[in-house]
Amino acid sequence: MRLGLYVNLYADKADRPRLADAVEQVRLAEQAGFAWVVLGERHLHRPGYHEALTSLAYLAAHTERIGLATAGLIAPVYQPVWLAETLAHIDVLSGGRLTAGFVLGYRPEEFTLFGARPGERVPRFEECLELLTRLWTEDEVTYKGRWSEVDGAYLSPRPVQNPRPRIWNGGRVPAALERTARMCDGWTTLFNETDEELPEKIRAYRAHPRGPRSLGAEVIVCREGYAAATTQRARDALERPLRGLYDAYGDWKRTSMDAARYAQQWDDIVARSVIGSPEECTERIGRYAEMGADGLVLRVQPPGMPQADALRAIEAFGELNA
Repeated sequence: MRLGLYVNLYADKADRPRLADAVEQVRLAEQAGFAWVVLGERHLHRPGYHEALTSLAYLAAHTERIGLATAGLIAPVYQPVWLAETLAHIDVLSGGRLTAGFVLGYRPEEFTLFGARPGERVPRFEECLELLTRLWTEDEVTYKGRWSEVDGAYLSPRPVQNPRPRIWNGGRVPAALERTARMCDGWTTLFNETDEELPEKIRAYRAHPRGPRSLGAEVIVCREGYAAATTQRARDALERPLRGLYDAYGDWKRTSMDAARYAQQWDDIVARSVIGSPEECTERIGRYAEMGADGLVLRVQPPGMPQADALRAIEAFGELNA
């Protein structure tokens, strides 16, 4: 099972604008055999949240082999040509290590910040990915959409990867699974997707027809994760900071259809996570492989967890996956 490390980009008064902790974690994950470092995106967050694309470029400069992924960028708020060019350059700078993961987004204030409307997010998403994919793979692109128009456009340089970097998309409703199969190469689950829901959704996703530019249909399961010598040590390290994160999600997602999922009890969260002793975590990872997952992205450090605890978890998962 390929493992990804979801890196905490939350800033605070003590570390803004440094990313030293993230670099330390990602270098350790690279040594431990993780397949990807994975970054999310958030705006209008206090006390701060490091911008994803410049952070990805920064991590590329401090690593050698580990894949660089997003899960995910809010595609509907971006100007597609700028996004295609910036991501292509990250692929070039990293020597071909980019995986570009996207989401529709859900916070009205983030759409307003970028001059977009939530009600336009699906057609904006599709227009963005259509133009981005064509610019990555074609010598010259002429395109006219609702929000973007280019005539004879091209990228120079184009991405290193041939034919292009892989594209992931997140979402849980049937329309999102169909859209992912049609326009992308992999589906990233939400962190709060339950184990009971996953097998059917994986089957549904893979049953949808692939689009003409698709490079496959991989499934990347996102989970809270913490491995320690004993179950109790793992739970003790993760519970307090993770509860704080889920409380914050309950506020951020107040307008989202899945807001209630972040109000679940701690035992419910543990039941759908990879938390516990090495034996328990190994069993959980194996269960996701049996469901059909191709990769597992682990969030081991919610905001407020000490760096030393995060490093211990990364080392422990590296030993499990050796």
